[in-house]
Amino acid sequence: MKILHNTVFKSDFVLYNFIMKNILFDLDGTLTDPHEGIIKSIKYALDKLNAPIPSHNKLKKYIGPPLWESFKEMLNTDSDAEANKGVMLYRERFSTKGLFENQPYDGIDTALSYLNNKGYALYICTSKPQVFAKQIAEYFGFDHYFKGIYGSNLDGSLVDKSHLISHILQKENLLSVNSSMIGDRRYDIQGACNNKVTPYGVSYGFGSPDELKDAVRIFNTPVEITEHF
Repeated sequence: MKILHNTVFKSDFVLYNFIMKNILFDLDGTLTDPHEGIIKSIKYALDKLNAPIPSHNKLKKYIGPPLWESFKEMLNTDSDAEANKGVMLYRERFSTKGLFENQPYDGIDTALSYLNNKGYALYICTSKPQVFAKQIAEYFGFDHYFKGIYGSNLDGSLVDKSHLISHILQKENLLSVNSSMIGDRRYDIQGACNNKVTPYGVSYGFGSPDELKDAVRIFNTPVEITEHF
């Protein structure tokens, strides 16, 4: 089934009358709450590096952004080599334990099933490495809802959301005017806007209201996603 939407884009976007077909979903902070596994893996890496470990609450800001960017900030360095060492140590723990210290948000399975049944083509679009994203989706049993699961490469390529969204549009032959992106951080919103994809935010993740200011709508629960589409 094709649903007609009238959507007002903010910023320099204009009013479009179009048929929405494709929905790209961020993973961390949108489909699942990964804070336990991510924070424990960050602490593991910082401990191995003998670096100061911020409080649990302060570490939450690093859920979502590219890891290299986060480790440069946490280690107070501009060195790619130092940041890369932090990422490798993080993955040492995350790849075996951290990715399963995770929990789908209440109502996500129902929302994905609903959208699937309505005929939308769903895709995961995450800066997390694709290999981990696939394992997480399979582990929690929602992989079958998605036509494709896309993430970054282990070398850091495609970690930028703008580049990743562009890659998905080209790879899947999707029109930006028929596509939307749902996420909880500014990277999701900016990436969508840079590709002329309709940006939606979720307030239940890890982003601040200011990060989502350019979203055309903000969903407070997964149920609200189904009420809109």
